Amino acid sequence: MNFLLELLVSVLIVLGGIFALIGSIGLVKLPELLTRLHGPTKATTLGVGGALAASMLFFFAIEGTLSIHEVLISVFLFLTAPISAHFIAKAHLHEHEELRGDLPSTGRPQGWSTFDGLPEGEGEERPEQAPRA
Repeated sequence: MNFLLELLVSVLIVLGGIFALIGSIGLVKLPELLTRLHGPTKATTLGVGGALAASMLFFFAIEGTLSIHEVLISVFLFLTAPISAHFIAKAHLHEHEELRGDLPSTGRPQGWSTFDGLPEGEGEERPEQAPRA
């Protein structure tokens, strides 16, 4: 492996470590749950992504093929981290109704990020379906 490739792999690992460290510090130091979610979902995801990119580049240089393991881990990570943070934020807003007053209006009658029920007249009763045999 030449020096330039080794330097690029090293830079990706160091940048990934810096992002992971910043995300971990944010998780510990930020004051409330909704702000603490940004640490692991953004910075730590970039940190793990940098380490995975370095690993893909290293093994591509050594073996000459792309490793599917790192690609699958990256896809799984970039899909699950934001979705889980979104659900945690929704659950937190549903639990703490006093926080909803500070949020901007959505223009919908259901409210922001949680389902409060349908407005009057839209929740018509549906007839019960007979159970399947």
